Amino acid sequence: MSHVSIFGNVDFNTIASNPEFKEDAVRSFIIDPLIKKLGYSVDNIVLGKAVQMQTGSKKQTTTYYADYALKIGNSYVCVVEAKAPQKNIADESVIDQAWSYASHREIRSIYIVICNGLEFALYKTDLDRTLLLRFSVSEIDQYWKELQRFLSTESFQSPEHVEYKKPVETKNGGFNNETYCRQQILAPIKIQRQKAKRHHGSHPYFTKQSWDIVQNYIKNYSRPGDTVLDPFGGSGVTVMESLILNRKAINVDLNPFSIFLTEAKLVPVNTGELQKTFERIYEEFAKLEPKTESEIKAALKKYPRPQKLPLPKNTNANTVDELFTDKQTVQLGLFKHLVMQVQNYNIRKTLLLLFSSLIHYHNLTSFWGPHGNTGASAMWMYTHRIAAKPCDLDFHKLLKDRFKSVLKAKEETETIITVDTIRNAQVIQGTATDLSFIPDESIDYIYTDPPYAKNIAYLDLSVMWNAWLDLEVSEQERQLEIIEGGELDKSKDEYKQLLAKSIKEMFRVLKYDRWFSIVFAHQDPQYWDLILNTAENCGFQYVKMVPQENCKSNFHKRKNPFTVFSGQWIITFRKVRNPKTLMKVNLGADLLELVMQTIEGTIAKFNGATIDQIVHNLILRGKELGFLDMLAKEYSDIRPFLQQNFGYDMERNVYTIPESRGFKSHIDVNLRIKYFLESYLTRCKQAKFSDIVSEIMPLLKNGSTPEKQTIRGVLEDIAERVGKDSWRLKAGNQKTFAM
Repeated sequence: MSHVSIFGNVDFNTIASNPEFKEDAVRSFIIDPLIKKLGYSVDNIVLGKAVQMQTGSKKQTTTYYADYALKIGNSYVCVVEAKAPQKNIADESVIDQAWSYASHREIRSIYIVICNGLEFALYKTDLDRTLLLRFSVSEIDQYWKELQRFLSTESFQSPEHVEYKKPVETKNGGFNNETYCRQQILAPIKIQRQKAKRHHGSHPYFTKQSWDIVQNYIKNYSRPGDTVLDPFGGSGVTVMESLILNRKAINVDLNPFSIFLTEAKLVPVNTGELQKTFERIYEEFAKLEPKTESEIKAALKKYPRPQKLPLPKNTNANTVDELFTDKQTVQLGLFKHLVMQVQNYNIRKTLLLLFSSLIHYHNLTSFWGPHGNTGASAMWMYTHRIAAKPCDLDFHKLLKDRFKSVLKAKEETETIITVDTIRNAQVIQGTATDLSFIPDESIDYIYTDPPYAKNIAYLDLSVMWNAWLDLEVSEQERQLEIIEGGELDKSKDEYKQLLAKSIKEMFRVLKYDRWFSIVFAHQDPQYWDLILNTAENCGFQYVKMVPQENCKSNFHKRKNPFTVFSGQWIITFRKVRNPKTLMKVNLGADLLELVMQTIEGTIAKFNGATIDQIVHNLILRGKELGFLDMLAKEYSDIRPFLQQNFGYDMERNVYTIPESRGFKSHIDVNLRIKYFLESYLTRCKQAKFSDIVSEIMPLLKNGSTPEKQTIRGVLEDIAERVGKDSWRLKAGNQKTFAM
């Protein structure tokens, strides 16, 4: 049956010229039957939903009424505005009015519909008012499937609603599409970072995913023989782990230095031959190494030197060659000269990996660590700055130590990464925004870790290696780098546009019923909102966001302590033909109350919370309750709010609840009691129960006031009795508090 027939005997040819067909007729004859056909009943429809807004220079409160607010459960999913046929539905004032209703705190719907009886328009309730559909109502048959995909009552899911079970193999040992859909969701993984020498020790890199996290995700969301893609390949962890798990892999990265590292790690070598070649080169190096100042000056003209590439801003040198003494330049140049004479390509590539790792330590930015050990280059934490007191390393010892690390890495993969298995890997220099060399729907799983806005300008920081390895970076590649800031001073909007374009490309190449996991660790909610919205707009269905701790602070965190998490989040989506949209929960509270409640709850839970813990919980709760968009708009930087409303313990680097005010929001009474008990007993060491009650009761004035036995119950969990009626904290509960 034609869907046009749902409108009865309406003659679309005469609507515009019929003066009696006004806005109320559009509601009765067009919108009412349409939303009924989409599955909405009386229980799902709120007519004339009232919202209060402040208008005018005096901010007077005025009540407005949305024509229709469609609900599923306790969440509004769409606002529908009816207009007369003579009204242009593309008029900015019409769109603004509908958007003001849909984005209102009391509604916060996902979609906006505007219909004048002749035309129908569907918008996303985002800041850009993204247009999803626009068509003539008389042509609804052509658009029905798309309309149904967006707006039917079956098109939405509650946060954390979907549960997946472990897939079951088919009789022939394979997995069909249905079993991919039933895949279980991974919990946080306890990592074993340093156990894999193939990734850790052979060569430093700005950021590295822990191999076991990557391996577990690949193993969980793909099958042997599948093709895994990482369009932000970095140092090649994803491609390496894919090969180890008997998958095919495509590694893409814009940075030529990243491509060099990945290729060098992957080339298969005979480790015995590698060791013999190194020993021969080392002996020759020892014979030829210039010792005197005159020999060094002469050698500078004979052996390779770094290109005089300009250095990025915020450094105390102008070009790369200024980062090395003449002696360092000659030692590195001589070793590179000898390596380039090796005939075996794979051995030569591996020894160039060794050479590249030497560059990291053997330069003027390198400094002594606090215990006399070699520290990392200053650029690894900040920029290409020459150290105040550079460390003068023994090049021979450094060379031997670095070779041992490279050899261990190659020994670990010698039987796995072979001439045969390497054929399953493609390592491509290119941009994640253009994966046109990959056919549509040809990838089985995507795991990737994109740049976090302005935290690391990879191309800028790679310039020292590029200068020594003769790797070129074009102006076009710089324009395509997905970062904020950098030498080109890219804006946040440029970063967001490029990241969104890369997500669209990932959607295109991924097969249906397959999975996409993206790693992110920025503290600005705007970026989280961008990822979730862009993925959803492309057609991905959100599944889960899992917090994942790192075993130690990474380069992202050291360089940007106030914008990057110590850990990270791994967000997983699935590409399905009829994706469900994540609904926003009807909050029943304003944003300030939610933010305050979340922060106080986090502080109470951890007995003083770091900014990482606070932002983690804000983003998680914002995503679960659907107020991430509001959080992104009003609290992109939470630090000023924390400084104004909370205490700070400088010794433990945690935010606290000032005792002068207690909790402002309704936190569980037992949690509030526990927080103040631990604080009080830490300060006074030991106290009588009567004194404890006198101290705690006034601090619990907001929320429900507990009975004495409630305080005693919590006290017995965390403290032990001393004598007849005194208490002190149990050993495991003793902490230092600064209130």
